[in-house]
Amino acid sequence: MEPQARSVTEHVERALALVAPVPAETRSLEDALGSVLTEDLYASVPVPPFDGAAMDGYAVRLADLPPDGGQVTLQVTGDVAAGPSGLTEVGTGQAVRIMTGAPLPPGADAVVPVERTSTGRFVAGAPRAEESVTLARQSRPHVRRAGDDVRQGELLARAGAELTAALVGALAASGTVRVAVRRRPLVAVVSTGSELVPLGGALGPGQITDSNGPMLAAAVRAAGADVVRLGPVTDDPAALRRVLDQAVRADADGAGADLIVTAGGVSAGAADVVREVLAAPGSNGRGATDVDVATVAMSPGKPQALARWGGVPWLALPGNPVGAYASFELFARPAIDSLRGVEPSGRHRPPRAVPLAAAAGWSGSPGRLLVVPVRVVPLPDGRGTAPGAVGVLPAGSHHSLSALATADGLAFVPPDVEKVRPGDIVHVLMLR
Repeated sequence: MEPQARSVTEHVERALALVAPVPAETRSLEDALGSVLTEDLYASVPVPPFDGAAMDGYAVRLADLPPDGGQVTLQVTGDVAAGPSGLTEVGTGQAVRIMTGAPLPPGADAVVPVERTSTGRFVAGAPRAEESVTLARQSRPHVRRAGDDVRQGELLARAGAELTAALVGALAASGTVRVAVRRRPLVAVVSTGSELVPLGGALGPGQITDSNGPMLAAAVRAAGADVVRLGPVTDDPAALRRVLDQAVRADADGAGADLIVTAGGVSAGAADVVREVLAAPGSNGRGATDVDVATVAMSPGKPQALARWGGVPWLALPGNPVGAYASFELFARPAIDSLRGVEPSGRHRPPRAVPLAAAAGWSGSPGRLLVVPVRVVPLPDGRGTAPGAVGVLPAGSHHSLSALATADGLAFVPPDVEKVRPGDIVHVLMLR
C-alpha cells in the first residue's frame, strides 16, 4: 500500500531544516547587487549634502520680494552651475542665475524658476546677457535643503534586506562604499537519466535533450544564487556518486556547493538511480545521510527526496519538467532564500504568487496540490468585473513541457478543491 502522502507545507519545512545562511563577506557596493545585508546601514553624509536649487532659475533673497506677489526688478550679478564653483554672496536687490542641483549661494534663500521671470528661459551654452531680471515671490522656495532626503546617521537598510538597484543608489548617495553581505550561494544542478543528451548534442535512438538541467540552472540564477551545471548523468549509481562528490568541491578554489539540486531518478522505477544511491551507502564511508524519501501530495511532482551528500544539503526533484519547475519554486527557492539570509516566503504557497480569477473551469486533484500551467486572458463579460480585467486559463496538460513553455504562470490549486469554477480565485506564480 502506498504510504500516506506528505503535505507540501511539511516538505517545505523539512527542506528548510537542511539549510542555514551562508557566511558573510565584505564587498564593494557596486559588486553586491542581489546580495543580502548582514548588518544595518546608516547614512554617512546627508542627502543632499548642501542646500541647493531644485529648479533652473534665479537665486534671490525673499526679503527683496513683496509678500503680496508684486513684481520687482533685481540686478543679475553672477552664475552658479552644478559642481564646484565660487559662490558670490547675493546682496540686497541682487539675483544670481542658478542651475538645478547647484549649491545655493550665501545670502539667498529661494529660487524663482526661469520660466516665471522676464527672461523666460535659458539657452544651453549661451553666455549670460541679461543685466537684470523681473520676477515675483513664488508659493514655494524651490530649494532642496541639506538632509531633506536623508539625514546623516539615518537608518537606510536593515540586516536581511536585499540589495536592489534602487537601494544601491540610495546607499551610494549617502556615502556607503563597502557592505557586509551574505555571499551568493553556490548551487550544483544535476540532471539524471540515460536517455538525456547535453544541450546541443546529437540525438540517438531513444534519446532526448536534457531540458531540466538548463531550466533549473536558470531558475537558480533568477533566485539570486550562482550555479554549477553537472551532468546529465546516466542511470549508473557509481557515475552519480562521482558527480555528487564533484559537486561538494565544485569551484576552482576547492569550495563546494552549498546546495545540490537533482532532477529525475527519484520515482519508484527499477532504473531510478537517485533512489538507489540514497538507499545504499557509498564506498569509503561516503554516502547519503539524513535521507528522507517522500511522497508529496502534489501533481505533478509527487516523488521527492531530501538528504545530505558530504554534508551538503541535497534536494532531489522529479524528472517531469512541470513537476521539476514547480518543485523548485516550492522547495528549492525557499531553501536558496534561507542560504542567502532571506526569510523564506514560500512556506504555504510559492513566493511571488498573485491571486487571479479563473476565466473558465477545470478539474482539481482532490488530496493533492495541483500545478497547472496557465495563460493570462481577458475575463469574459458579464461577470461583474472591471473592463480589461484578466484571468487565467490552462495552457495545456499540466504534465506538458509545451504547456510550460507557453504559460504565463503556474496556478496552484489547493488539495481540498475538487473543481475550479469560472471566477474562482487561484494563486498564480507569474513566469513572465
